[in-house]
Parts: sequence; structure tokens; C-alpha cells
Amino acid sequence: MEITPTTAAIVTGGASGLGAATARRLAAAGARVAIFDLNAEKGEAVAAEIGGLFVPVDVTNPQSVDAGLEQARTAHGVERICVTCAGIVAGKKTVGRDRETGATVAHDLALFQKVIAINLIGTFHVISKSAAAMAALEPVTGDGGRGVIVTTASVAAEEGQMGQAAYAASKGGVAALTLPVARDLSREGIRVASIEPGLFETPMFDALPDDARAALASAVPFPSRLGRPAEYAELVAAIVANDMMNGCTIRLDGAIRLAPK
Repeated sequence: MEITPTTAAIVTGGASGLGAATARRLAAAGARVAIFDLNAEKGEAVAAEIGGLFVPVDVTNPQSVDAGLEQARTAHGVERICVTCAGIVAGKKTVGRDRETGATVAHDLALFQKVIAINLIGTFHVISKSAAAMAALEPVTGDGGRGVIVTTASVAAEEGQMGQAAYAASKGGVAALTLPVARDLSREGIRVASIEPGLFETPMFDALPDDARAALASAVPFPSRLGRPAEYAELVAAIVANDMMNGCTIRLDGAIRLAPK
């Protein structure tokens, strides 16, 4: 699908990291980009930089999503591109130890539910709402294509490490959604693909000391470094441009396979 000056796009989690890079890349290609995020300071800064729109949205709240979509569509029209990057990482083993007593402690269920709610349920809710509106648009490709949805899974979906039960489950769910949702939307001319990033330079790594970052980078076979958010954004742009990319989950990881810990 070609991006034109009238192409509207939505990027959840667009205030930083992979989402911000994607918002910049789509805007550079000519799209009118709306950023959905809870970080107003960073979101407004990115929106101002790219001439886009920031909308405060909590992807776990249906009313917030509906209000955000209405605001974005009022400003830019119905989106033909929807990229979901909103997500969190949480580390917790299935069974841990109480530091004071040494007693075994089960995984905090509320934390597990929070990760699933944001990463998986939030992703599905946004893409289903977006697809419903895309389906009413006129086709813009010779094949009858109306829009493109790109979701963000993770290599943890396939090789979840110790302490990643919640995160891996959420991202595994995102990956598993891809083909059935693509099949569901095939009659509507809407393509769906998912990206599984490996180790990328995102805010989750900001607090790590230099030696820890270097160790992570050295674990990547080639290129032996952390991925750059712009490289994720380039893959999003390639998926949008290539009409045969549909129902697929693509690893973007420098050939890394995560060790148990």
C-alpha cells in the first residue's frame, strides 16, 4: 500500500522507543500520524517534531480507546495504518522466595493480569476497533486493500526467559493472534502482520550500566549490537509497502535465541 499525504496512521506507544521511531518513519513517508500514549510530555514532543497529533490513550480502557480514535479520526480521517507498540515488561518468577522469611511465594496474579491487559488485550482491542473502521473505507490498492495493521510481539514469545512468564505469555498471544486475525480480515482487504523484536535500544534498557548493555549486545550473533528503533520502523514501512506480507510473524533479532536467563 502506498502512503500518500492523505494516509492516516495510528501508533500506540508512540511516545518513545519503537513506537516513536515508527511515528517518525511514517510521518517522513507522508502519513498523518496520531500518537496514542500515556506519557503526555514525550508524546507531545514527538507529535510536534513530526507534525502529528498526540492523544492520551490508555489501551486497557475501552472508553479511552474509543475517545482517542474519535479524536484522531476527526483530525486526520480514518486510519489506514495501525501499529501497536504499547506494552510493558515485568520480571517475576512463577515461584519466588520471600526475602525476609525464605518462604516460597507464588507469582503476583495482579501483575500477571496487568501485563496481559496491556500487551495482549490492549493490542487486540485497538486492532479490532481500527479494523472495524478500516473495513468501511474505499479500497486503495489494485487488490482491494483498505489498510494494514502491524503488531509488536517479541522473541520472548518463542524463548521466554526465567521471570518472563507474564511477558512471554502476552507476546506469545500477540504472535498467535496474527494469522487468525489476518484470515478474519481478508474479505475486508485488511492485512495483518506482527514483528518479534529481539534486543533493542528502548527505554527498558536505559537504566542498565554500560557493561550490562555490552554483554547483551555481544549475545547477538550479527550484527553484535542492540537493535535500533529505526530498524524496527523500517520493517513496519516495508510491511505497509508490500501487499503480499500478510498473516506473518517476522523476527527482527540479529539471529539471537534467548538463553534461559
